[in-house]
Amino acid sequence: MPTYEYQAVDVQGACEHCRARFEVRQSMRDEPLQKCPQCSGRIERLISACGISTHPSERSMLSDKNLKAKGFKKLVNEGGGKFRRVT
Repeated sequence: MPTYEYQAVDVQGACEHCRARFEVRQSMRDEPLQKCPQCSGRIERLISACGISTHPSERSMLSDKNLKAKGFKKLVNEGGGKFRRVT
């Protein structure tokens, strides 16, 4: 299950819990929370960066050779809206 970050819409009138960002584990099918679980103030779900590891074994999974072997196509941006196919 993914972890989502929430924060108060109105930071001035928020409790300590929702004034700072807090995390909630929810199913992707669940609707976003609308109210703080502690003070019932209005909250919004934030867009957060996901964690991606670049451990050496994972780098080899994304190598050109491995991507081609798995049937993926890799495109490299050449600028000006043009892409070149690598694999």
